[in-house]
Amino acid sequence: MHRHRVLPTLLLAGLIATTIHAQQVTKEKVAGVTNFARLETTIACAGATKAEVVPELKKMGFASIINLREASEAGADVDAEAAAAKAAGINYTHIPFNVASPAPDTVDRFLAAVTKPENNPAFIHCAGGGRAATMWAIKRMQVDGWDQQKALDEAAALGMNSDRLKNFAINYAQTHKR
Repeated sequence: MHRHRVLPTLLLAGLIATTIHAQQVTKEKVAGVTNFARLETTIACAGATKAEVVPELKKMGFASIINLREASEAGADVDAEAAAAKAAGINYTHIPFNVASPAPDTVDRFLAAVTKPENNPAFIHCAGGGRAATMWAIKRMQVDGWDQQKALDEAAALGMNSDRLKNFAINYAQTHKR
């Protein structure tokens, strides 16, 4: 009788290990991209990204770029990145996210973009990766139904390192329950 329980237990343990592994964040060095962190094949969150890297992102399998940088940020070249995305055949969405004064409508626009099937897998970036990871945490809580701690832990692994952004994510999730 004991043998009949061993195989299902081992299979369940393997499934759990695979699921946990599937949610791990992988940091990669990508020339022209700051703080590249990939979550399986679903998304990548990153910091500053040069327009000339866009064709490489296409080769890596990304269907879209969601740029959270403000056009006024030092080093941000929104127009060049948009043109490079168009030339490479990648969907491009620019959603300026002001870190000093984050706005809920910015999240609403992000959630609309990142949940479109044609935009996945998505490459999400800002200047350092913190805003991208914050938006992903909100998506995890609002769309995927993750609990707060699990979403914030994943966001920290992706690059969220600001208490202001963490608090914004928590407040948004609490006041915009779906």
